[in-house]
Amino acid sequence: MNAPLPQRYRVGIDIGGTFTDLQILNETTGALFEHKTPSTPADPSEGFFTGLTEASDLVGFDLNQISMIMHGTTIATNAVLEMKMPKAALITTAGFEDVLEIGRHLRKDVYSLHAEDRKLLIERDCRFGVAERVDADGSVSTPLDEAGLAEIAKTIKGMGIDIVAVCLLNSFANAAHEQQIRAFFEREMPEVFVSLSCEISPEIREYDRMSTTVLNAMLMPVVRNYTDRLEARTGEDNLKSPILLVQSNGGVTGLKKAGEEPAKLLLSGPCGGTLAAEKLSAVLDEPNFIAIDMGGTSFDISLVHGGQSTMVPAGDIDGLPIRLSMVEMRTIGAGGGSIAWVDDTGRLRVGPQSASSVPGPVCYQRGGTQPTVTDANVVLGRVDPDTFLGGRMPLDRPGAQDAFAKEIGAPLGLTVNEAAEGVLKIVTSHMASAIRLTLFERGLDPTDFAAISFGGAGGLHAIDVAEAVGVKKVVFPANSSTLSAYGMLWSDIVHDIARSVLVPATAEAAPVLAQTVSSLIEQGTALLEKDGIDPADRAFEVTLDLRYRGQGYELQIPLAGAPEDPATLATACAAFHAEHDRRFSHSDAEEPVELVTVRLSARGLLSKPGIGTEAVTGEAAPREHRKIVVDGVTTDVPVYDRHTIGAEAELVGPAVIEEAYTTLYVPARWAVEMKASGHLIARMEE
Repeated sequence: MNAPLPQRYRVGIDIGGTFTDLQILNETTGALFEHKTPSTPADPSEGFFTGLTEASDLVGFDLNQISMIMHGTTIATNAVLEMKMPKAALITTAGFEDVLEIGRHLRKDVYSLHAEDRKLLIERDCRFGVAERVDADGSVSTPLDEAGLAEIAKTIKGMGIDIVAVCLLNSFANAAHEQQIRAFFEREMPEVFVSLSCEISPEIREYDRMSTTVLNAMLMPVVRNYTDRLEARTGEDNLKSPILLVQSNGGVTGLKKAGEEPAKLLLSGPCGGTLAAEKLSAVLDEPNFIAIDMGGTSFDISLVHGGQSTMVPAGDIDGLPIRLSMVEMRTIGAGGGSIAWVDDTGRLRVGPQSASSVPGPVCYQRGGTQPTVTDANVVLGRVDPDTFLGGRMPLDRPGAQDAFAKEIGAPLGLTVNEAAEGVLKIVTSHMASAIRLTLFERGLDPTDFAAISFGGAGGLHAIDVAEAVGVKKVVFPANSSTLSAYGMLWSDIVHDIARSVLVPATAEAAPVLAQTVSSLIEQGTALLEKDGIDPADRAFEVTLDLRYRGQGYELQIPLAGAPEDPATLATACAAFHAEHDRRFSHSDAEEPVELVTVRLSARGLLSKPGIGTEAVTGEAAPREHRKIVVDGVTTDVPVYDRHTIGAEAELVGPAVIEEAYTTLYVPARWAVEMKASGHLIARMEE
C-alpha cells in the first residue's frame, strides 16, 4: 500500500488597515481555505503570526508544512501616509539642493490665490550639495570632491542622522560618482543607511528620481525593522518556509531585497487583488475587468484589459512621485471604516478619514464614537450583527444607531435611517466617480467591462457602484473577502530594471538598443541566479518608453523581435502611433519618435499548483428573511448562505447573501447565478 503524499501548503497573507486576510492552498489536493483576523497596527507582525497560527489550527496543518508564504503589507504605505519615517539627509549635485522643494510647479486649483500645501520629505538644512558634474551623455566634466563629501558626512553625523539619499544630476547616464559616495559611507560610516538613485530609479526626470530615492532611503529602517521581526519570529514558530513580500509590480521578492528597495512595496497589498482579477479573467473568459477592492480603509480600482493588468512606469503616493514600475491603480479613502461627518457648511461628508481597526466603527465596540460606512450597513440591516466575521465578532447595532442620531441626524434634521442611507449614497458616488475617471483617462467604455468585487466591504456596495457607472455585470468570486491574498498565491519573482537612453527611435539606434537590452538581461539574469531560479524558469520581457520629440510623457510599447534588427524598432514606432491615437485620438506617423527608456521585466517563474472545486448541487433556498431599509422603506428580504447555493442556481434581488467574512447585497433589478466554479455572477435584468 502506497504511503499518503506529504501535505504541503502555500499561504497568501494580506495585511490591511483593518483585517489581516489569509488564503491557504493545499498544494497536494488543491483544496483552498480562507481566514481573517483583526490587524495589529502597532506591530503588524503580531497579526501576521496570529493569523498564521489560527489558520493552522482551523485547517489542520503544522507551520513546518508550509512551502512558501506570499505576503502583502501596507507598512511602507502607512509610513508615508502618516509621515512616520525617520529623519534623513539628501546629497545631490551642488546647485540642485532645492529640486525636491521646487517640484513640478503643478497646481490642482489654478484659480486659488495660494498654492496647495504639499509634503516636503527633507528640510533645507538636511539637503547638501557636493561639487561634481556628470553631463547628459555620461561624461564626467567635474570629478567628485571627496574632501567636500567628507565635510558633508561630518555634518550629517553631527546632526545624528543615519539615513542618506544620494541623487546626483545625470547619474542615470553614469553612476560612478554615486557609487563612489556609497563606498565612502561604507568605509567611514558603515552604520548609515544609503540609497542611490542609480540603483532604485536610474531614469530621467530628476525630481521624480529624487523623490523616489528619498522615499526609499527613509523607508529602509521602517521596512527592515519589520522584516527583521518576521525573520526572528520564523525561528521561534518553527516556520521554515521562505517569506516573499509582494511588490507594487505584482511580483514577489525576498525579505533582504525588500529591505534594500522598500519603495517597491508601496502598493504591496492592493496589487494582489489585481493579480487575482487577471487570473480569474482567464477562468471566467472575461477579458475586461474593473477590479474593485473595498476593504476597511480604502477603495482600490485597477483594470484588466484584454486579459492583462495594466502596468505604469510611475505613480504617486499622497502627492509624492514614485518613478518605479507598478500596477496601475487608483485609491480613494472609501472603505467600510470611512468616517461620516458634517462639515462647517452643514454638508454630509464621508471619508477620507478612517476609523481603521482601532478604535474601528462604533459597532465594533472598541471605543469608536464616529459613525462609519460599516455602521450604516449595520443600521440598515444589510449586515447581521450576530454573524459578522463568522460569528466571532458580534456587532453593536444600537450603538451604531445612537452614533448616527447624535453625529449626523441631529445636526442635519434627519432620521437615523435617512442619515445612514445618505452615507451609502455619498460613498457610492465617490467610488463611481473614481471608476469613471480611471476608465476615461484611458479612453475606455464602461459598457465593455464587467466588475469583479472583493474585499470585506465590497459585496455590500459593488452592484450599486456598477449600476451608477453603467456596468451591467458584476462577479463575486469565491472567497471574495480575502481575494487579494488569493492573488498573491500566483505571484512570480519579478525584478524590474530600467535604463534611460534618450536617442531618436530610428534605424541608427538599433545598436544602442541592442547593447542596452543585452546589459539589462545580463543584470536580470544575475538577480534571478541569486534567487536560485533555474534557467528554464526565467522569462524576460522588454518594453520601450517612446514619445514624440518634445513631449513630456511617454507610452510603454512592448518590444517584439530582435533588438539589433532596425525593423524591430520600426515596428515599435508603428505600435506607438497606433496606441497614441487610441489613447489621445490623434497621432502623426511623420513626426519623429524618441526612445527615452528601455525597461526589462526579469521574471522567475514559480510553480502554480492546481485548485480543486467541489460544486454544490441543488436550488437556492433562503436561510431566513430579514428586514432591511431600501430607499426609506423597510423591506423583508431573503437571506442566503452562499455555501449552500447550488451550481447553476439563480436568485433575484432584493436579497442578501452571507458568507463567513463578507456579505453581498443584491438590489432589485439584478439577478445572480452560481457557477460550478463557485463564483457568483450578477447581471442587471433588462
